[in-house]
Amino acid sequence: MSSNLHRVMANLVGVALAVQAVPVLAQGVTDGIAQDAASGDLTQAGGPTFADIADLSESAGLVVKARIRKMVRVEDERAPGLAPGMGRFYMTGQTQALIAGKAPIGESFVYLVDLPLDARGKAPKLKKQDVLLFARAVPGRPGELQLVTPTAQQLWSEQAEARVRGILQSLLSGDAPVKITGVRELMYVPGNLAGQGETQIFLNTKDGSAASITVRHEPGAPPAWGVSFSELVADVGNPPRPETVEWYRLACFLPSAPPPGTNVAEGIEERRQAAADYQTVLADLGACRRALGQGAKAAG
Repeated sequence: MSSNLHRVMANLVGVALAVQAVPVLAQGVTDGIAQDAASGDLTQAGGPTFADIADLSESAGLVVKARIRKMVRVEDERAPGLAPGMGRFYMTGQTQALIAGKAPIGESFVYLVDLPLDARGKAPKLKKQDVLLFARAVPGRPGELQLVTPTAQQLWSEQAEARVRGILQSLLSGDAPVKITGVRELMYVPGNLAGQGETQIFLNTKDGSAASITVRHEPGAPPAWGVSFSELVADVGNPPRPETVEWYRLACFLPSAPPPGTNVAEGIEERRQAAADYQTVLADLGACRRALGQGAKAAG
């Protein structure tokens, strides 16, 4: 291997170690790891989930369609943090399309990626195949990209690209829901009739803007709830649909239980009802399933 190649790989490894992401685990995150997803199709069963793609898309400064021109195995001793059953590869890609991002990107570039190995220790044959990369430009190093996670490369297909574009469009729209960072306060207030009442769950957000969940009780009817990502009243009875950005913000980032001290309902029964309503919301949202082996959620 040439000294120049060693130098570039050393630079890329240094950048990867400096910003390598640790997955953020929220309510309902699956414990299982599907390392196949590192080189899988974004649309195949068992492949990356909506949450995986949303995580990657939010973390990436660039989403690139590229064609693999060359791949060289990095010696394991030169690949710190490498997961068992994986190999690290120095890749040369040719730009096919810039799907998202404003950073300039050349006709070709290099990057590092971790790929699953088979029983013989061999990686998938990706040369001449098209892939989708979720990456960042490396400051001061034109021609180098750094994946937002070691496995942020996925096989390209028309369906996969369409799915990524759809999620990106939702995340970047002007009315996209703000990022949820936790629960600020919840309280249940009984109504005038038996079985009537309302729980308000006020949420913390990354930019400090308003967000809240309302759970409403009416006599003889199951509880109904909705969410508002503004100062407006929640649309009770119309909770977020699965695999939407609204659903993702809640299902993937609400804690499994409100932090101590946030339940400020006045009486014991009121506090119990507020806690039960919070669990009703989580149950209706369902699990936030992630499949990527390294965890898709990068810092930022």
